[in-house]
Amino acid sequence: MVIKNVSLDIVCGITSAVPETGRPEVAFAGKSNVGKSSLINALMNRKSLARTSAAPGKTQTINFYNINELMYLVDLPGYGYATASEEIKAKWGKMIEDYLHQSKEIRGVFLLIDIRHAPSNNDRIMYQWILAHGYEPIIIATKLDKIKRSQIQKQIKIVRDGLDMIPGTRILPFSAQTKQGREEIWEVIDELTGFGEE
Repeated sequence: MVIKNVSLDIVCGITSAVPETGRPEVAFAGKSNVGKSSLINALMNRKSLARTSAAPGKTQTINFYNINELMYLVDLPGYGYATASEEIKAKWGKMIEDYLHQSKEIRGVFLLIDIRHAPSNNDRIMYQWILAHGYEPIIIATKLDKIKRSQIQKQIKIVRDGLDMIPGTRILPFSAQTKQGREEIWEVIDELTGFGEE
């Protein structure tokens, strides 16, 4: 996909209904500090359209980014934010579940995992949740620049084993710093949406 124009079109809060966009949607889930906003900015070739924050838990809404008036990148609320109250965590969980359950336009769901660490219990729950809603999650292993090249395969195996992945699940290593992996992620998005080089 050649990025011509992007905009934050829809912000969906806890009380909002899941919008019917009428365009293909690709969703991104991940825990609060995994680098979701940095990934989305890198995919859109923008520095700060998706708000990044040193304090995790910034994304408390579902944000729909319009790409070329063709499709949406959908940023789901970060989960596992330690200092959020149980009530707030439950509401974020319900927002994510409502979206996965109700949107008619989802073409794929990416789950972001920090390549440096074994998946958390929350990561495992989210992986199973996405599967339970009928989607096969595509894993983006973030923060690739923080490990040595010689460690990549070992860490990918830790992620694969830690999530108890179903056979054939794709893992795409990615670095927001170097943009390594960006093209591979767009290839998968193009495949999911059918837009290719439009």
